[in-house]
Amino acid sequence: MATQIGSDGSMAGNVSSPSHYDRAKEVKEFDDTKAGVKGLVDAGPEKIPRFFVHPPESRAKPSDTGPAPLQAPVIDLARLRDRKREIVEEIGNAADKWGFFQVVNHGIPRDVMEEIVEGVRKFSDETETKKKIYSRDQANKVRFSANFDLFASRAADWRDTLTCSFDGLDPKQLPAVCREIMLKYAKYAQELADTLSELLSEALGLDPSHLKDMDCMKLQEMLSHYYPPCPEPELTMGSTKHSDPIVLTILLQDRIGGLQFVHGEQWVDVPPVDGALVINIGDMLQLISNGKFKSMEHRVVSTKMGPRISVACFTSPSRSEKKLYGPIKELLSESNPPIYRETTIGEYISFFRSRGLNVGSALNHFRL
Repeated sequence: MATQIGSDGSMAGNVSSPSHYDRAKEVKEFDDTKAGVKGLVDAGPEKIPRFFVHPPESRAKPSDTGPAPLQAPVIDLARLRDRKREIVEEIGNAADKWGFFQVVNHGIPRDVMEEIVEGVRKFSDETETKKKIYSRDQANKVRFSANFDLFASRAADWRDTLTCSFDGLDPKQLPAVCREIMLKYAKYAQELADTLSELLSEALGLDPSHLKDMDCMKLQEMLSHYYPPCPEPELTMGSTKHSDPIVLTILLQDRIGGLQFVHGEQWVDVPPVDGALVINIGDMLQLISNGKFKSMEHRVVSTKMGPRISVACFTSPSRSEKKLYGPIKELLSESNPPIYRETTIGEYISFFRSRGLNVGSALNHFRL
């Protein structure tokens, strides 16, 4: 008799018991396939491996979103020159009150957005290519893996990721099937990051070039996520609750949906909006804005539909940068003293990764 998993994540049946379950062995066997979660799905399982089962308190529940649906602001960047003051106010309010917002008329062509999603889809079908670059070594500029914290997490997420680090990247390292579109999309994403940098700087009451001059708005990484359809989505998560340990995230999501973020005491859905990109504030932007802008925890709910594809572009200083970043001095006063200590981006991300996900904000460790 095969081992069964109960609805609460416990073992059911008489043949196998929790004491007989060797999680480390099963996780290593999965990792050694180098095929990711999609490799599991391609085998056609009716149930998910036990190490993907999340404890009940960590799963998404229908009641999480509350009785009254909320929606983060959708900001139109059209006619930016004519409406700049209005848009600055909208973005400042969204960054302060929500930590999440969507932008339309952002300058990235629709066909480029569609092509990058298709490129990720094609890469995910190239099993041998994925195996060649499968790695957990953060020093690798281009790497494929399933869950960066697979061996440390309490439960794995139902997600594969192609990570591209642009700092010192040789473009030839990128998978041929999506190399051209990744480079093209990255160029457009950096242009949008520059625009958002100006608007966020002004929303803080600073010179438009302030954040850019701090060297913290450069596109450092692109994470292309592939969430296969899950046979038991109620038992696992596409992405565990976490915040982003960088400055700003520019996210392209396809039409499947599933992204949620915390607002107040409830989870808020981020439904796909035609032609829109999702922007969320990262931990480092909350730190340097001295808490003015909010980095909110977010997650991705699993589904039987799919695959779901998203592309996240992270802006931050280079991880090799030794410069200390703390609350911007121009924002401080006797009535607004610094609430965070200075840190390097490398120190912050190392601490973030050492803790794993779903353990609360890493920012608390840096509070004065």
